[in-house]
Amino acid sequence: MGALEHTKEGDMAFTGALFALAILAFLILLVIEKFKPYRNFTQKIYKESIVTNTTAFLVNNVILTILRASSLFLVAQQFSSFGLLSGLQNGPLKWLLAFAFFDLAIYAWHFASHKYEWLWRFHKVHHSDKSFNVSTGFRFHVFDLLLEIVYKCVFVIVIGVDAYLVLAIEIIELFFIFFHHANIRVPNEQAISNYIITPSLHRTHHSTLRVEHDSNYGIVLAVWDRIFGTRKELVPVNIGLDLIEAENFVQLFSLAFITERKFKQLLGLIPKGKK
Repeated sequence: MGALEHTKEGDMAFTGALFALAILAFLILLVIEKFKPYRNFTQKIYKESIVTNTTAFLVNNVILTILRASSLFLVAQQFSSFGLLSGLQNGPLKWLLAFAFFDLAIYAWHFASHKYEWLWRFHKVHHSDKSFNVSTGFRFHVFDLLLEIVYKCVFVIVIGVDAYLVLAIEIIELFFIFFHHANIRVPNEQAISNYIITPSLHRTHHSTLRVEHDSNYGIVLAVWDRIFGTRKELVPVNIGLDLIEAENFVQLFSLAFITERKFKQLLGLIPKGKK
């Protein structure tokens, strides 16, 4: 039991160190994009984005902490001993396979979040940002996060990996989320984007046009978009949602309960003036 507790403490320390590095990366990217942005947004849009996204991060984490959502991973771990990788000994091979499977699973979840309206109603909160900056990686509806946590718990059970390993992989993915949302220029980005998701690819994913933002679903590895034919390389004219937007956290939370279809129906009821 003592050895097991020592291992868990080591896992927690490693996960904590990774999280600290991810936050450090966030701060560095924030400074870089402030002084050398790829794209210039108005001060009003940029400020609203930073404040709203930071508020969403803080409030969402308070709610998730109160609900003890992270403990779902530990519960799921009790049933992971029969998963696909459970027979493999802990080591580089298992870690790499777990990372690849996890990245593919999140790609699939991201794809589904765009294709199914009951998931899109929550995920579109992330796309409502009229700016594109590193803090956009914080902009999620709490229900979106809760559903994704349940999905990840299923992953723990099916794949058969330690919950702490999944948390460590999540933090690595968090670093990449900060990276590909950053409003920065990346040297040799065209070449790099053949292997990992870069800001230029993800910038397309945040296009106002649905035909453009239904693409580039990958989080870390660029291979999934190539395999499934969802990769697009273009420069979007506008960022955010076309019809509806959120300028503060209350509007952001409420946005999930307003669908574009209903909004278009309401606009259709407004009498049109003579041309």
